[in-house]
Amino acid sequence: MELVCLGLNHKTASIDVRERFAVGPNKLGEASSKLVNESGADEGLVISTCNRTEFYLAGENGKALITQLEAHLQEHIDSNDPQDHFYRKQGEDAARHICRVASGMDSMMLGETEIFGQVKQAYQAALGAGATKGVLNKLFQTAFRVGKKVRSETNIQTGSTSVASVAVELAEKIFGHLKNSRVIVIGAGQTSRQTAQALMSRGASTVFVTNRSFERANELADEMGGKAVKFDEWQSVLAGVDVVISATSSPHSVVMPFHVEAVRSVRKYRPLFFIDIAVPRDIDPAVGEIEEVYLYDIDTLEDLANEAREKRQLHLQECEAIIDAELNKQKLPGT
Repeated sequence: MELVCLGLNHKTASIDVRERFAVGPNKLGEASSKLVNESGADEGLVISTCNRTEFYLAGENGKALITQLEAHLQEHIDSNDPQDHFYRKQGEDAARHICRVASGMDSMMLGETEIFGQVKQAYQAALGAGATKGVLNKLFQTAFRVGKKVRSETNIQTGSTSVASVAVELAEKIFGHLKNSRVIVIGAGQTSRQTAQALMSRGASTVFVTNRSFERANELADEMGGKAVKFDEWQSVLAGVDVVISATSSPHSVVMPFHVEAVRSVRKYRPLFFIDIAVPRDIDPAVGEIEEVYLYDIDTLEDLANEAREKRQLHLQECEAIIDAELNKQKLPGT
């Protein structure tokens, strides 16, 4: 019995290619069964996330399985795009790969935790569909054990590695906690949305959204359970919020020191946290010189995120050692 993996991810294929192979969460079991039937394998399992789709197979002839699967997948390949988007792994290389995937070591965001649950969901779906047996069952149980050890015994998850998560971490340091905090989002872009959602996940209770397009502000406000504010009226909200996220496409500053000075006494000089994600900057740097104001721009946030990413990279060797130890501890079938 031989173990093989055929896959593509954010490193090997653009999003327009990846989406051709994407499988919805509710279709994973069906896709795994179909994989077994169409490849001639004894066992099969499909993992599909926004950043990867991978096919795991166990059968008598690994090379033949990959050849058969590639032939089937050709219908999803654009003939005008000759690039080979797939990686192919066999035996221990395939086992090592899934251990790295489950541990967050192969993710776009190194050390992220969501992938562990996504792999587990894919496994449960394939198991429930009867597409896995001894080889893949043992492989994935090992991968889950490795993933848990990596996260509990190393610091690969330490530090915030995205602008949104860095902003939330800073906000918690300033306020102690974010429970019942109030937020205004100026501009309705993707990063500002992610940052606001991250703040809400940590306890922020109210979100105001303002945008030059009031319709767009309404859309984002509805999505987040917040309230839209007309763009020429956002200053009226400033007195009651704790966090301001700004990400417009304005060529000049949107928030000036006089906006803050006008509400300081009404706010009773409470801390006010500004997150400026715009380029050019939305918030005049002089705003940050006001005593109770904390101002961070996109460069500062990115620098902090990069520092965390670099620290995570330092722990990769420890993670690889855990994988080595687990794979050496027992001889997995198919490897």
